[in-house]
Amino acid sequence: MAKRKLLAVFLSICMTVSFAGCGSMDGESPKVENVEKPVVWFNRQPSDPETGAIDYEAVKFNEKTYYVGTDMHQGADLQGRMIFEYINEHGENLDRNGDGVIGYVLAIGDTGHNYSIARTRGIRSALGTSKVNNGEVVADPVVLNLGGAALAVKDGSANVNGKTYKIRELASREMISKDGATWDAGAAKDAILEWVADFGDSIDLIVSNNDGMAMAMFDTWGYKNHIPTFGYDANGDCVAAMLDGFCGSISQRADVQAYLTLRVIRNGLDNVDVNTGIGIPDDAGNVLEETDFYYGESERAFYALNEAVTKDNYKEFLDPKKTYAKVSHQLSKETHPTRKVFLNIYNGKDDFMSQTYLPLLQQYAYILNLDVTFVSGNGHDEASVTQELMPNAYDAFAFNMVKTDNADEYIYILSDK
Repeated sequence: MAKRKLLAVFLSICMTVSFAGCGSMDGESPKVENVEKPVVWFNRQPSDPETGAIDYEAVKFNEKTYYVGTDMHQGADLQGRMIFEYINEHGENLDRNGDGVIGYVLAIGDTGHNYSIARTRGIRSALGTSKVNNGEVVADPVVLNLGGAALAVKDGSANVNGKTYKIRELASREMISKDGATWDAGAAKDAILEWVADFGDSIDLIVSNNDGMAMAMFDTWGYKNHIPTFGYDANGDCVAAMLDGFCGSISQRADVQAYLTLRVIRNGLDNVDVNTGIGIPDDAGNVLEETDFYYGESERAFYALNEAVTKDNYKEFLDPKKTYAKVSHQLSKETHPTRKVFLNIYNGKDDFMSQTYLPLLQQYAYILNLDVTFVSGNGHDEASVTQELMPNAYDAFAFNMVKTDNADEYIYILSDK
Protein backbone atom coordinates (compact mmCIF):
# COMPACT_ATOMS: atom_id res chain seq x y z
CA MET A 1 0.00 0.00 0.00
CA ALA A 2 1.29 3.48 -0.86
CA LYS A 3 2.53 5.86 1.78
CA ARG A 4 -0.21 7.78 3.52
CA LYS A 5 0.89 11.03 2.06
CA LEU A 6 -0.67 12.73 -0.91
CA LEU A 7 1.63 12.76 -3.89
CA ALA A 8 0.78 15.65 -6.19
CA VAL A 9 -0.19 14.51 -9.64
CA PHE A 10 -0.29 17.09 -12.37
CA LEU A 11 -2.56 17.03 -15.36
CA SER A 12 -2.15 19.33 -18.34
CA ILE A 13 -3.40 22.85 -17.64
CA CYS A 14 -5.23 24.96 -20.18
CA MET A 15 -2.60 27.43 -21.43
CA THR A 16 -4.69 29.74 -23.61
CA VAL A 17 -5.94 33.04 -22.27
CA SER A 18 -9.47 32.28 -23.44
CA PHE A 19 -11.49 29.33 -22.12
CA ALA A 20 -11.82 27.67 -25.52
CA GLY A 21 -9.85 24.59 -24.44
CA CYS A 22 -11.44 24.32 -21.00
CA GLY A 23 -15.05 24.76 -21.93
CA SER A 24 -16.89 27.92 -22.84
CA MET A 25 -18.16 30.41 -20.28
CA ASP A 26 -21.82 29.84 -21.15
CA GLY A 27 -21.64 26.16 -20.13
CA GLU A 28 -21.50 24.69 -23.64
CA SER A 29 -19.43 21.50 -23.54
CA PRO A 30 -16.24 21.45 -25.61
CA LYS A 31 -15.79 18.77 -28.24
CA VAL A 32 -13.79 15.95 -26.65
CA GLU A 33 -13.43 12.35 -27.82
CA ASN A 34 -14.95 9.82 -25.41
CA VAL A 35 -11.58 8.14 -24.88
CA GLU A 36 -10.21 11.45 -23.58
CA LYS A 37 -12.99 12.27 -21.13
CA PRO A 38 -12.49 12.00 -17.32
CA VAL A 39 -13.30 8.58 -15.86
CA VAL A 40 -13.53 7.67 -12.19
CA TRP A 41 -13.97 4.11 -10.95
CA PHE A 42 -15.35 4.27 -7.43
CA ASN A 43 -16.18 1.95 -4.53
CA ARG A 44 -15.34 -1.12 -6.63
CA GLN A 45 -11.72 -1.09 -7.72
CA PRO A 46 -11.11 -2.70 -11.12
CA SER A 47 -9.45 -5.94 -10.05
CA ASP A 48 -9.29 -9.70 -10.35
CA PRO A 49 -11.95 -11.25 -8.06
CA GLU A 50 -9.75 -14.26 -7.33
CA THR A 51 -6.43 -12.61 -6.55
CA GLY A 52 -7.41 -8.99 -5.90
CA ALA A 53 -4.80 -7.86 -8.45
CA ILE A 54 -5.58 -4.36 -9.72
CA ASP A 55 -6.60 -3.96 -13.35
CA TYR A 56 -4.02 -1.33 -14.32
CA GLU A 57 -5.33 -1.11 -17.88
CA ALA A 58 -8.60 0.18 -16.47
CA VAL A 59 -7.16 2.64 -13.94
CA LYS A 60 -4.80 4.00 -16.59
CA PHE A 61 -7.42 4.19 -19.35
CA ASN A 62 -6.41 7.79 -20.00
CA GLU A 63 -4.57 10.58 -18.16
CA LYS A 64 -7.81 11.66 -16.48
CA THR A 65 -8.75 8.25 -15.07
CA TYR A 66 -8.57 7.49 -11.33
CA TYR A 67 -10.02 5.24 -8.67
CA VAL A 68 -11.78 6.53 -5.54
CA GLY A 69 -12.46 4.27 -2.59
CA THR A 70 -11.49 3.56 0.96
CA ASP A 71 -8.43 1.97 2.52
CA MET A 72 -9.95 -1.50 2.75
CA HIS A 73 -7.13 -2.98 4.83
CA GLN A 74 -7.10 -0.18 7.39
CA GLY A 75 -10.89 -0.42 7.71
CA ALA A 76 -10.84 -4.21 7.96
CA ASP A 77 -8.23 -4.04 10.71
CA LEU A 78 -10.33 -1.47 12.58
CA GLN A 79 -13.41 -3.67 12.47
CA GLY A 80 -11.51 -6.74 13.63
CA ARG A 81 -9.87 -4.90 16.53
CA MET A 82 -13.18 -3.36 17.56
CA ILE A 83 -14.79 -6.80 17.85
CA PHE A 84 -11.85 -8.32 19.72
CA GLU A 85 -11.75 -5.43 22.17
CA TYR A 86 -15.46 -5.91 22.81
CA ILE A 87 -14.89 -9.58 23.56
CA ASN A 88 -12.10 -8.73 25.99
CA GLU A 89 -14.34 -6.25 27.81
CA HIS A 90 -17.52 -8.33 27.88
CA GLY A 91 -16.35 -11.92 27.52
CA GLU A 92 -17.85 -13.11 30.79
CA ASN A 93 -21.33 -12.10 29.65
CA LEU A 94 -21.03 -13.30 26.05
CA ASP A 95 -20.88 -17.08 26.49
CA ARG A 96 -24.63 -17.60 26.55
CA ASN A 97 -24.67 -21.39 26.84
CA GLY A 98 -21.65 -21.63 29.14
CA ASP A 99 -19.63 -23.95 26.89
CA GLY A 100 -16.46 -21.86 27.10
CA VAL A 101 -16.77 -20.90 23.42
CA ILE A 102 -17.65 -17.44 22.16
CA GLY A 103 -19.24 -18.28 18.84
CA TYR A 104 -19.91 -15.85 16.02
CA VAL A 105 -21.62 -16.06 12.65
CA LEU A 106 -20.33 -14.06 9.70
CA ALA A 107 -22.25 -12.54 6.79
CA ILE A 108 -19.94 -12.31 3.76
CA GLY A 109 -20.91 -9.77 1.13
CA ASP A 110 -19.30 -10.99 -2.08
CA THR A 111 -16.58 -13.64 -2.22
CA GLY A 112 -15.24 -12.01 -5.40
CA HIS A 113 -15.09 -8.43 -4.07
CA ASN A 114 -11.74 -7.28 -2.68
CA TYR A 115 -13.44 -5.17 0.02
CA SER A 116 -15.42 -8.16 1.23
CA ILE A 117 -12.34 -10.38 1.17
CA ALA A 118 -10.34 -7.82 3.15
CA ARG A 119 -13.06 -7.49 5.79
CA THR A 120 -13.38 -11.23 6.26
CA ARG A 121 -9.63 -11.50 6.61
CA GLY A 122 -9.52 -8.57 9.04
CA ILE A 123 -12.13 -10.14 11.30
CA ARG A 124 -10.47 -13.55 11.33
CA SER A 125 -7.00 -12.13 11.86
CA ALA A 126 -8.06 -10.02 14.84
CA LEU A 127 -10.07 -12.81 16.45
CA GLY A 128 -7.35 -15.40 15.92
CA THR A 129 -9.62 -17.57 13.77
CA SER A 130 -7.62 -17.17 10.57
CA LYS A 131 -5.79 -19.84 8.62
CA VAL A 132 -3.12 -18.90 6.10
CA ASN A 133 -2.70 -20.40 2.63
CA ASN A 134 0.10 -19.30 0.30
CA GLY A 135 0.79 -16.31 2.50
CA GLU A 136 -2.81 -15.05 2.54
CA VAL A 137 -5.49 -15.37 5.20
CA VAL A 138 -8.18 -17.73 3.90
CA ALA A 139 -11.42 -15.82 3.19
CA ASP A 140 -13.59 -18.76 2.10
CA PRO A 141 -17.02 -19.20 3.72
CA VAL A 142 -17.50 -21.85 6.42
CA VAL A 143 -20.70 -23.84 5.99
CA LEU A 144 -20.79 -25.22 9.53
CA ASN A 145 -18.13 -25.33 12.22
CA LEU A 146 -19.77 -26.25 15.52
CA GLY A 147 -16.91 -28.57 16.48
CA GLY A 148 -14.07 -26.28 15.39
CA ALA A 149 -12.67 -28.58 12.70
CA ALA A 150 -13.41 -26.51 9.56
CA LEU A 151 -10.62 -26.23 7.01
CA ALA A 152 -10.96 -22.48 6.36
CA VAL A 153 -10.72 -21.30 9.97
CA LYS A 154 -9.34 -22.31 13.35
CA ASP A 155 -10.29 -21.44 16.93
CA GLY A 156 -8.99 -18.24 18.42
CA SER A 157 -8.88 -17.36 22.11
CA ALA A 158 -9.40 -14.53 24.55
CA ASN A 159 -8.35 -14.29 28.17
CA VAL A 160 -10.98 -12.47 30.19
CA ASN A 161 -10.31 -11.89 33.88
CA GLY A 162 -8.11 -14.95 34.07
CA LYS A 163 -10.45 -17.25 32.16
CA THR A 164 -9.64 -18.36 28.63
CA TYR A 165 -12.47 -18.58 26.10
CA LYS A 166 -12.28 -20.10 22.65
CA ILE A 167 -13.43 -17.85 19.81
CA ARG A 168 -15.05 -19.82 17.01
CA GLU A 169 -16.55 -18.93 13.65
CA LEU A 170 -19.62 -21.17 13.75
CA ALA A 171 -20.77 -20.49 10.19
CA SER A 172 -20.37 -17.98 7.39
CA ARG A 173 -22.01 -17.52 4.05
CA GLU A 174 -21.92 -15.30 0.96
CA MET A 175 -25.20 -13.40 1.12
CA ILE A 176 -26.50 -13.67 -2.41
CA SER A 177 -30.09 -13.35 -3.58
CA LYS A 178 -31.90 -15.85 -5.79
CA ASP A 179 -31.29 -13.65 -8.83
CA GLY A 180 -27.57 -13.36 -8.07
CA ALA A 181 -27.29 -10.01 -6.30
CA THR A 182 -24.54 -9.99 -3.65
CA TRP A 183 -24.39 -8.16 -0.29
CA ASP A 184 -28.07 -9.06 -0.02
CA ALA A 185 -29.89 -8.19 3.23
CA GLY A 186 -32.74 -10.58 2.45
CA ALA A 187 -30.31 -13.47 2.18
CA ALA A 188 -28.78 -12.46 5.51
CA LYS A 189 -32.21 -12.53 7.15
CA ASP A 190 -32.81 -16.04 5.81
CA ALA A 191 -29.36 -17.15 6.95
CA ILE A 192 -29.75 -16.04 10.57
CA LEU A 193 -33.12 -17.80 10.80
CA GLU A 194 -31.54 -21.02 9.52
CA TRP A 195 -28.57 -20.72 11.85
CA VAL A 196 -30.77 -20.00 14.86
CA ALA A 197 -32.92 -23.03 14.09
CA ASP A 198 -29.82 -25.25 13.90
CA PHE A 199 -27.56 -23.92 16.67
CA GLY A 200 -29.01 -20.68 18.02
CA ASP A 201 -27.87 -21.17 21.62
CA SER A 202 -24.23 -21.22 20.43
CA ILE A 203 -24.41 -17.82 18.69
CA ASP A 204 -22.90 -15.13 20.90
CA LEU A 205 -22.00 -12.52 18.26
CA ILE A 206 -23.23 -11.45 14.83
CA VAL A 207 -20.58 -10.08 12.48
CA SER A 208 -21.06 -8.77 8.96
CA ASN A 209 -19.11 -7.36 6.01
CA ASN A 210 -21.60 -4.50 5.84
CA ASP A 211 -24.38 -2.80 7.79
CA GLY A 212 -27.24 -3.78 5.51
CA MET A 213 -26.76 -7.49 6.15
CA ALA A 214 -25.93 -6.88 9.82
CA MET A 215 -29.11 -4.89 10.38
CA ALA A 216 -31.22 -7.57 8.71
CA MET A 217 -29.86 -10.17 11.15
CA PHE A 218 -30.09 -7.81 14.12
CA ASP A 219 -33.71 -6.87 13.42
CA THR A 220 -34.71 -10.47 12.72
CA TRP A 221 -33.17 -12.07 15.79
CA GLY A 222 -30.27 -10.24 17.38
CA TYR A 223 -32.15 -7.35 18.96
CA LYS A 224 -34.71 -9.36 20.93
CA ASN A 225 -32.05 -11.83 22.08
CA HIS A 226 -29.49 -9.14 23.03
CA ILE A 227 -26.84 -10.40 20.62
CA PRO A 228 -23.97 -7.94 20.06
CA THR A 229 -23.89 -7.11 16.37
CA PHE A 230 -21.11 -5.54 14.30
CA GLY A 231 -21.37 -4.15 10.80
CA TYR A 232 -19.47 -1.96 8.40
CA ASP A 233 -20.55 1.32 6.69
CA ALA A 234 -22.04 3.38 9.56
CA ASN A 235 -25.45 3.53 7.88
CA GLY A 236 -27.88 5.80 9.68
CA ASP A 237 -30.17 3.05 10.97
CA CYS A 238 -27.27 1.08 12.42
CA VAL A 239 -25.75 4.11 14.11
CA ALA A 240 -29.14 4.99 15.60
CA ALA A 241 -29.51 1.42 16.86
CA MET A 242 -26.30 1.51 18.88
CA LEU A 243 -28.24 2.30 22.04
CA ASP A 244 -30.41 -0.76 21.33
CA GLY A 245 -27.59 -3.30 21.14
CA PHE A 246 -26.03 -2.74 17.73
CA CYS A 247 -22.46 -2.54 19.02
CA GLY A 248 -20.24 -1.17 16.30
CA SER A 249 -19.60 -0.25 12.70
CA ILE A 250 -16.93 1.32 10.53
CA SER A 251 -17.44 4.63 8.76
CA GLN A 252 -15.97 4.53 5.27
CA ARG A 253 -16.14 8.32 5.33
CA ALA A 254 -18.71 8.37 2.57
CA ASP A 255 -18.72 12.16 2.89
CA VAL A 256 -15.09 12.17 1.78
CA GLN A 257 -15.44 9.41 -0.83
CA ALA A 258 -18.44 10.98 -2.55
CA TYR A 259 -16.69 14.33 -2.69
CA LEU A 260 -13.53 12.79 -4.13
CA THR A 261 -15.55 10.87 -6.73
CA LEU A 262 -16.96 14.05 -8.22
CA ARG A 263 -14.05 16.34 -7.38
CA VAL A 264 -11.62 14.31 -9.46
CA ILE A 265 -14.08 14.56 -12.35
CA ARG A 266 -14.49 18.32 -11.86
CA ASN A 267 -10.72 18.78 -11.97
CA GLY A 268 -10.44 16.70 -15.12
CA LEU A 269 -13.13 18.76 -16.80
CA ASP A 270 -11.45 21.99 -15.72
CA ASN A 271 -8.02 20.74 -16.89
CA VAL A 272 -6.38 21.59 -13.59
CA ASP A 273 -4.13 19.74 -11.17
CA VAL A 274 -6.07 16.70 -9.92
CA ASN A 275 -5.09 17.72 -6.36
CA THR A 276 -7.14 20.94 -6.58
CA GLY A 277 -9.74 21.11 -3.81
CA ILE A 278 -8.31 17.89 -2.39
CA GLY A 279 -4.81 18.40 -1.03
CA ILE A 280 -4.56 22.06 -2.04
CA PRO A 281 -7.36 24.65 -1.70
CA ASP A 282 -9.49 25.54 -4.70
CA ASP A 283 -10.75 29.05 -5.43
CA ALA A 284 -13.74 28.51 -3.12
CA GLY A 285 -11.64 27.26 -0.19
CA ASN A 286 -12.43 23.54 -0.44
CA VAL A 287 -9.61 21.32 0.85
CA LEU A 288 -9.31 18.02 2.73
CA GLU A 289 -7.14 17.23 5.74
CA GLU A 290 -4.23 14.79 5.60
CA THR A 291 -6.13 12.60 8.07
CA ASP A 292 -9.09 12.31 5.69
CA PHE A 293 -7.42 10.48 2.81
CA TYR A 294 -4.22 9.56 1.01
CA TYR A 295 -3.19 9.02 -2.59
CA GLY A 296 -1.84 5.75 -3.97
CA GLU A 297 0.34 6.79 -6.89
CA SER A 298 0.93 3.43 -8.56
CA GLU A 299 -2.77 2.55 -8.62
CA ARG A 300 -3.89 6.15 -9.34
CA ALA A 301 -6.22 5.95 -6.38
CA PHE A 302 -7.60 8.28 -3.73
CA TYR A 303 -8.38 6.41 -0.53
CA ALA A 304 -10.54 7.73 2.30
CA LEU A 305 -9.46 6.69 5.80
CA ASN A 306 -12.01 4.83 7.92
CA GLU A 307 -13.19 5.52 11.47
CA ALA A 308 -14.59 3.13 14.07
CA VAL A 309 -18.11 3.97 15.29
CA THR A 310 -19.28 2.75 18.70
CA LYS A 311 -21.53 3.89 21.53
CA ASP A 312 -18.74 6.24 22.57
CA ASN A 313 -18.87 8.40 19.45
CA TYR A 314 -22.02 7.40 17.56
CA LYS A 315 -23.64 10.83 17.86
CA GLU A 316 -21.04 12.24 15.46
CA PHE A 317 -22.30 9.85 12.76
CA LEU A 318 -26.07 10.03 13.19
CA ASP A 319 -26.50 11.90 9.89
CA PRO A 320 -24.44 9.99 7.30
CA LYS A 321 -25.94 12.07 4.48
CA LYS A 322 -24.38 15.31 5.70
CA THR A 323 -21.63 16.67 3.47
CA TYR A 324 -18.19 17.37 4.88
CA ALA A 325 -18.06 21.05 5.87
CA LYS A 326 -14.45 21.50 4.72
CA VAL A 327 -15.40 20.69 1.12
CA SER A 328 -18.93 22.06 0.90
CA HIS A 329 -18.19 25.51 -0.54
CA GLN A 330 -20.09 26.27 -3.74
CA LEU A 331 -18.04 26.68 -6.92
CA SER A 332 -18.66 29.60 -9.24
CA LYS A 333 -20.45 28.70 -12.46
CA GLU A 334 -18.50 31.40 -14.26
CA THR A 335 -15.16 29.69 -13.71
CA HIS A 336 -16.54 26.16 -13.35
CA PRO A 337 -19.36 25.88 -15.91
CA THR A 338 -21.89 23.06 -15.64
CA ARG A 339 -20.94 19.78 -17.28
CA LYS A 340 -22.84 16.54 -17.84
CA VAL A 341 -21.75 13.39 -16.00
CA PHE A 342 -22.89 9.77 -16.19
CA LEU A 343 -22.71 8.00 -12.83
CA ASN A 344 -24.04 4.62 -11.78
CA ILE A 345 -24.33 2.66 -8.56
CA TYR A 346 -24.08 -1.09 -8.93
CA ASN A 347 -27.32 -1.94 -7.09
CA GLY A 348 -30.22 0.32 -6.19
CA LYS A 349 -31.08 -2.01 -3.29
CA ASP A 350 -27.70 -1.71 -1.58
CA ASP A 351 -28.30 0.29 1.61
CA PHE A 352 -24.92 1.99 1.73
CA MET A 353 -24.80 2.98 -1.93
CA SER A 354 -28.44 4.06 -2.24
CA GLN A 355 -29.14 5.50 1.20
CA THR A 356 -25.80 7.11 2.06
CA TYR A 357 -23.47 7.45 -0.92
CA LEU A 358 -26.05 8.53 -3.49
CA PRO A 359 -27.58 11.37 -1.41
CA LEU A 360 -24.07 12.70 -0.78
CA LEU A 361 -23.24 12.54 -4.49
CA GLN A 362 -26.39 14.49 -5.29
CA GLN A 363 -25.38 17.27 -2.90
CA TYR A 364 -21.79 17.45 -4.09
CA ALA A 365 -22.96 17.48 -7.71
CA TYR A 366 -24.75 20.75 -6.98
CA ILE A 367 -21.75 22.20 -5.12
CA LEU A 368 -19.38 21.29 -7.97
CA ASN A 369 -21.73 22.38 -10.79
CA LEU A 370 -22.14 18.94 -12.29
CA ASP A 371 -25.32 17.83 -14.03
CA VAL A 372 -25.24 14.15 -13.09
CA THR A 373 -27.42 11.42 -14.54
CA PHE A 374 -27.70 8.73 -11.86
CA VAL A 375 -28.32 5.14 -12.96
CA SER A 376 -28.97 2.23 -10.58
CA GLY A 377 -27.97 -1.29 -11.59
CA ASN A 378 -29.65 -4.49 -10.44
CA GLY A 379 -26.63 -5.84 -8.58
CA HIS A 380 -26.07 -8.93 -10.71
CA ASP A 381 -26.01 -7.94 -14.38
CA GLU A 382 -23.54 -5.39 -15.80
CA ALA A 383 -25.90 -4.80 -18.73
CA SER A 384 -28.37 -3.18 -16.33
CA VAL A 385 -25.86 -0.31 -16.28
CA THR A 386 -24.10 -0.43 -19.64
CA GLN A 387 -27.33 -0.42 -21.62
CA GLU A 388 -27.99 3.06 -20.20
CA LEU A 389 -24.55 4.37 -21.12
CA MET A 390 -24.53 6.67 -24.17
CA PRO A 391 -21.08 8.26 -23.94
CA ASN A 392 -21.57 10.99 -26.53
CA ALA A 393 -24.18 12.59 -24.26
CA TYR A 394 -21.74 13.14 -21.38
CA ASP A 395 -18.56 15.00 -20.58
CA ALA A 396 -17.31 12.56 -17.91
CA PHE A 397 -18.10 9.22 -16.26
CA ALA A 398 -18.10 7.65 -12.80
CA PHE A 399 -18.51 3.88 -12.69
CA ASN A 400 -19.47 1.67 -9.74
CA MET A 401 -19.22 -1.72 -11.42
CA VAL A 402 -21.44 -4.68 -10.63
CA LYS A 403 -18.38 -6.95 -10.74
CA THR A 404 -14.82 -5.77 -10.23
CA ASP A 405 -13.49 -7.60 -13.30
CA ASN A 406 -15.89 -6.03 -15.80
CA ALA A 407 -14.08 -2.75 -16.45
CA ASP A 408 -13.38 -3.79 -20.02
CA GLU A 409 -17.11 -3.58 -20.82
CA TYR A 410 -17.11 0.12 -19.99
CA ILE A 411 -13.81 0.73 -21.73
CA TYR A 412 -15.15 -0.92 -24.88
CA ILE A 413 -18.15 1.39 -24.93
CA LEU A 414 -16.01 4.52 -24.43
CA SER A 415 -13.52 3.34 -27.05
CA ASP A 416 -16.10 2.37 -29.67
CA LYS A 417 -15.97 4.62 -32.69
